[in-house]
Amino acid sequence: MPSIIYFKTVKNLLHIQFTFLFLFITIGFGQQLEPDLPENQGMSSTRLSNIDRSLTNYIDNGKLPGSVVLVARNGKIVYHKSFGMSDMENKIPMTNDKIFRIASQTKALISVGIMMLQEEGKLLLSDSLSTHIPEFKNSKVAERKGRNRYRIVKAKRPIRIRDLMTHTAGIGYGFGPASHLWKKADLQGWYFAHKDEPILESIRKMAKLPMEAHPGEAYVYGYNTDILGAVIEVVSGQPLDVFLKERILDPLGMVDTHFYLPKQKTSRLSVVYNQEDYELVRAEENGDDGSSEHEVTQGHYVNGPRKSFSGGAGLLSTSSDYAKFLQMLLNGGVYNDHRLLSRKSVELMTADHMNGDHYEGVRFPWDWGTGFGLGFSITNDLGDRGTLGSVGEYGWGGAYHSSYFVNPEEKLVVVYFTQVVPITLDDHQKLKALVYQAIVD
Repeated sequence: MPSIIYFKTVKNLLHIQFTFLFLFITIGFGQQLEPDLPENQGMSSTRLSNIDRSLTNYIDNGKLPGSVVLVARNGKIVYHKSFGMSDMENKIPMTNDKIFRIASQTKALISVGIMMLQEEGKLLLSDSLSTHIPEFKNSKVAERKGRNRYRIVKAKRPIRIRDLMTHTAGIGYGFGPASHLWKKADLQGWYFAHKDEPILESIRKMAKLPMEAHPGEAYVYGYNTDILGAVIEVVSGQPLDVFLKERILDPLGMVDTHFYLPKQKTSRLSVVYNQEDYELVRAEENGDDGSSEHEVTQGHYVNGPRKSFSGGAGLLSTSSDYAKFLQMLLNGGVYNDHRLLSRKSVELMTADHMNGDHYEGVRFPWDWGTGFGLGFSITNDLGDRGTLGSVGEYGWGGAYHSSYFVNPEEKLVVVYFTQVVPITLDDHQKLKALVYQAIVD
């Protein structure tokens, strides 16, 4: 009898161990992106080929120089193709490993960084910004009084970290009622790569300027995430580039994601084009005198001062790198045997923080059926939005016309990179429709 009991006990222990090992492999490690046939993941190769025809049409008609699309489902890459040219004048083809300026797609990484620091007990989303950057203790707001008049008043309440995460802090890109003061301070527009000072110094100057709205009263898209990047530097005690590399980029294997490009990778950087009179024109290089409008040039990502790490719009990346980051979020915070966030933190990031009582009367202003989470937009009403997708889909884009979206219900990750600024085109909407119509399970 004792031997039978012993055998059953050992058998049960082994069962428990194997069960734990299975869960550790399938959940703890997190899905890693590997290529697979679309049909194995509930998608149609034939239907996905509609993307080829659509993007080739844009390029043939001179509307896009080139682009890269990556589609992953169930943690498997089912589509990864490049189109057109990365450099039209020198006839250099676009390839899947090209590096792109991803601008505001940087914001999602910074938002993850803030959540990581909250998980470590180093800050709370409810913290006042002035707790970490004291210069914001006496924030001011420029209230409009007529067409060209305003008055500067004390903010009704302190800015909180959560306000910055949701773009409800009242801080724009320097084009509000007191725009002349922001211009005088050289703080207008989203571009920082040319600045010869650390981002924290720029943010401290920003704290002295009047905001566009009172905290919590409006969705105002602007420098919020650049400020969060400075918060990360203060709280972590590390420069932002070092924090991101050690805490996010290296664990995820994002080897081609940088604020400033290493010299040996310059040949892989895709060229920026401007849309002028509906034609593509190669963007100018930046002049040493700084006279160019930096946002519509090739930028200082190769030969810049390499001092200002813009958490709102500064990173360069590849489609493969960025897909790894998105897959980590889709996996509930884990990827490549590294857990960056808890599942609960990801749930809070991907919840709609608009349209509720906390920010009463505040609505996301740009799309129907859409709210905003902690770093990206969130679909909350599919019928109201009126396009293919699912409730809970989240995503964002960048000023150089790149974009991404993640659909947790369909276990779908989509990355779309191109380099045109400014541009008016329906390719983002069309790509979304073409990806969703390829789901056949």
